[in-house]
Amino acid sequence: MSGLVLLPDEIAAFQDDIWSFYRANGREFAWRGISDPYAVLVSEMMLQQTQTLRVAAKYDAWMRDFPTVQSLAAAARSDVLAHWVGLGYNRRAVFLHEACKAVCAEHDGIFPHAQEELRALPGIGPYTAGAVSTFAYNQPNVFIETNIRSVFIHRFFSDDALADGSRKIDDREIAPLVEQTLDRTNPREWYYALMDYGADLKKKVANPARKSRQYARQSRFEGSLRQARGAILRFLARNGTATLAQVAKAEGIDIARIERAAEKLLAERMVAARGGEFRIAD
Repeated sequence: MSGLVLLPDEIAAFQDDIWSFYRANGREFAWRGISDPYAVLVSEMMLQQTQTLRVAAKYDAWMRDFPTVQSLAAAARSDVLAHWVGLGYNRRAVFLHEACKAVCAEHDGIFPHAQEELRALPGIGPYTAGAVSTFAYNQPNVFIETNIRSVFIHRFFSDDALADGSRKIDDREIAPLVEQTLDRTNPREWYYALMDYGADLKKKVANPARKSRQYARQSRFEGSLRQARGAILRFLARNGTATLAQVAKAEGIDIARIERAAEKLLAERMVAARGGEFRIAD
C-alpha cells in the first residue's frame, strides 16, 4: 500500500479478492437486487444497529402491510411503531415515516436519485442517502458502514500503532480508498460484496472496526433508559393509551426509570400526555 493512493495492481488485487469471495459466499436477502428506493430505504433503516437475522424476520411483514411509500406515508404513527416492535431504536421508524411523508408531499411520491437530494429528507444521513442511491439506482456513490470499515482497516491499515490501540483510523482516511477501489460498472453488487466480506471477516479476526475513530460499543440494554423507552412505546402501540404506572407494572420496569424515559419521549414529541394518560403522538 502506498499512502492513500493505491497503485493499479493493488486495486485489481483487492477487487479480485472481494469479488472471488462474493461469488463463492455471497448472501441473499429479500431487499437485495431490487430497484424500489422505498423498499431499499426500509431495509437500510431496519439494518441500522440491528442484526441482519432480526431484520430478515421483520422485513417481509413490513412490506406486506406497507407495500409502497404512499401506504406508509398515510399510516398513523401508532400503527408504524406497532409494526416496528422488535427492531429497537424506535426513532428510526419515525424518521422512516417522516421521510416517506416528505417524498409524497414534496416529490409526488418519487424518490430522488441523487445522494444530496436524499440527504434533504428527514432523518436521512450520509450513509443512508448513499446506500439508497446506490442500491436502488446503481449510482457509484462513496459511503461507509461498519462492515465496509472493517474490510478497509483490515486490508490497508495494519501498522503497530493500530495493533496496540494508540492510533485510531478516521473515516476520512478510509473514504479515498473506498472511492479508488469502487467498481463503477456494478456499484450495487460491489457494495453487497464488501459488506459480505466484512461480515465474514468479523467471524475470523477480532473486529477491525474497533480500530476506528467512529467505533462506539453499544451500551448495555438491560436496565437502561433505552429499554424503558421501548417498553413505553411498545405498550402504547398495543394498548392506545395508558398511565406510566400501568406501563411499569405490565413491563416489569421500575416507575422511576419509566418516568425518566417518558420525559425524554415527551421532549422528542414521540408521545403526548393528557390527564396522566400517555399516547403515541400524531
